[in-house]
Amino acid sequence: MNDIRDAILADQLDAVGGLAVPESYRAVLVRKDEQDMFEGLPTKEKDPRKSLHVEEVPTPELGPGEAIVAVMASSVNYNTVWTSIFEPVSTFGFLERYGKLSELTKRHDLPYHVVGSDLAGVVLRVGPGVNKWKPGDEVVAHCLSVELEDPAGHDDTMMDPQQRIWGFETNFGGLAELALVKSNQLMPKPGHLSWEEAASPGLVNSTAYRQLVSHNGANMKQGDVVLIWGASGGLGSYATQMALNGGAIPVCVVSSPEKAAIVASMGAELIIDRSAEGYQFWKDENTQDPKEWQRLGKKIRELTGGDDVDIVFEHPGRDTFGASVYVAKKGGTIVTCASTTGYMHSYDNRYLWMNLKRIIGSHFANYKEAWEANRLIDRGLIHPTLSKVYPMEDVGQAAYDVHRNLHQGKVGVLTLAPEEGLGVRDTDKREKHLTAINRFRGV
Repeated sequence: MNDIRDAILADQLDAVGGLAVPESYRAVLVRKDEQDMFEGLPTKEKDPRKSLHVEEVPTPELGPGEAIVAVMASSVNYNTVWTSIFEPVSTFGFLERYGKLSELTKRHDLPYHVVGSDLAGVVLRVGPGVNKWKPGDEVVAHCLSVELEDPAGHDDTMMDPQQRIWGFETNFGGLAELALVKSNQLMPKPGHLSWEEAASPGLVNSTAYRQLVSHNGANMKQGDVVLIWGASGGLGSYATQMALNGGAIPVCVVSSPEKAAIVASMGAELIIDRSAEGYQFWKDENTQDPKEWQRLGKKIRELTGGDDVDIVFEHPGRDTFGASVYVAKKGGTIVTCASTTGYMHSYDNRYLWMNLKRIIGSHFANYKEAWEANRLIDRGLIHPTLSKVYPMEDVGQAAYDVHRNLHQGKVGVLTLAPEEGLGVRDTDKREKHLTAINRFRGV
């Protein structure tokens, strides 16, 4: 891998296509024979540092419509945490089912799973039928993998029956020196960003775009009051920027004064610190407290000058969902893309049906949505929210930070890149946006 890395670092991208594809590469993986290692432990006691390994693995065969990318940097998403703690299910079930689809997909059914759903790097090889991309192209990748053999996927690729999340429901993900992707996952790397900055927005930025902006999600408009849970986190930080850019009014919920300062630095003015307010939406394991929902609603109206919430940007799930349904205005929308605190949601349906509210499920993004979200990054309208960067050898700690909510924004991982700050091509654009880039990185 050294010759590939050296050519990229020397900006000799035209030479990349002439270099040999290595027979093996280093990758972050979980092992199938360890998928029961945390059985019986509470979720918070399951430690990604014990299950994530950095090992040498064989380079997969390149198929039609695919590309092998030399990965300079990647990042940790919550799906990496789920994979590492084998919750809600072991991802080896996904790989086994995918492996049964065709002779080519058998490659994915292995006794190990290379994880990661983000990357920034350089195309090393393309398979037959790939025309848009060539070796030497600097790219980022979104994580939607689709077969597109069913008509259902051609209006919205997220509706494809064979839709999968790359690096979570497929093998050969981005937390590695090489990655195997479908060519329609690739997008141009923003030239003003370093490798680790460019690698960090992909999954969460695209998810936030579909969830909040797209007509497939909440279809946010100017003046909408948007309640954003976890507003300083990997997902919420992009929702906060999109709300501000789109003329909406974000009400940002965070869990500490430090995180409140982060969203304030983004330009948010209406901020709720859950820890300071002491909200307890659950009296016990089985009983929610509607009085706490009411107290949250009152706080929102105090901040907004009397307005209730048009859109709730939901992803915590069980802990907050009852409150989210309650505080949305009549005719309002609760759009949900995850359940990081639990999947079994409970809410009072009277507040939904009698007030004509809607719950919309949202999952990642189609290629068009991901492309538009990346375009916002490229134009400097949205900025990466990268708080910390780890070397690949310390990826277990990186995932642990995300698992225990010790992070702010996104947590990056260097793969082939030897240090931070490399890969910037457009220095003029970077200088133009440098203040914002540094601010959103918490510098």
